[in-house]
This record gives sequence, structure tokens and C-alpha cells, in this order.
Amino acid sequence: MLLSIFGKCEPKGNAVNDQLRALTVQRKRAHSRLAGVRAPVYAAFLDMERAAYADGALPKRHKELIAVGISVVLDCRSCMQWHIEQAAAAGADAAQVLEAVEVGIEMGGGPATVSARFALEVMDDVFGPQWAEDVKRRIGAQGAMPAADGGAGAA
Repeated sequence: MLLSIFGKCEPKGNAVNDQLRALTVQRKRAHSRLAGVRAPVYAAFLDMERAAYADGALPKRHKELIAVGISVVLDCRSCMQWHIEQAAAAGADAAQVLEAVEVGIEMGGGPATVSARFALEVMDDVFGPQWAEDVKRRIGAQGAMPAADGGAGAA
């Protein structure tokens, strides 16, 4: 369990919030510029994105959770931020996002644990710093949780 590797995720103060806000500003600025010049490849990408995340056999929430795990493996901070926010907006809770992050760790191995640290900071921003304790209680109610001793995978 990710919580056993990293312990409780504490807010890092204004630096992380500033970084998240900067990512949002950069993403919106780039979107406006590319949309403004009517870049055909970017327009096609947006169409593909709408089609890919539309409800279908998998609901949007599940697709966003898949994208969270992929973002961790790719170590794409802007992607992690966007897809965690979109997953939450589509109804995912912190426990579901955490499991998606963990799938990314499993698929990406040790380097993905470094990416996951950023995902936890985004989760603090999206769900509030209490999310880790809420998830810990939920997991405890479902059964035993691995020891929080840092484990072999703590990088």
C-alpha cells in the first residue's frame, strides 16, 4: 500500500500549491495559444481526447483513473495533476485515486515511486490533507494493511 511506503502525506506549504497553480496556468496558456492559432493537430488531439474520455463501456471516472496510473509511469506532473482533478470531478474519491497511483507504481517499478510522491501532493490539493487518514480508516475497515515501516521499495 502506498501509505505504508510514504506514510501520511503532509502538505508542503505554499511551494507545492504554487507549483500546482503554475502548472495550471501553463496548461491553460498553451491551450489558448494552440486553439487560438487553430493548430489542426491540436484540434484533432482535443477531438480524440473528448472521444477517449467520454462515457462508454467504461465510465469517464474509470478512464481518468487509468490515466492517473499512466501519468505516474510517465512521470508527467501536468498529466498527474489534470487527471487526478478530472477523476475527482468525475466522482472518484481519494481511495480510488490512490489505487490508480499504486497501479502506476506497480507498472513503473521503483522510478514510479518518485512520481507517486508528486501525485500525493496533488491529492492533498484536490482532496485536502485529511484524505490520507480517511483512506487509512477505510482500508483498516476492509482488512489488514501492510506495516508502515518503509518497506523494501521506499526509494
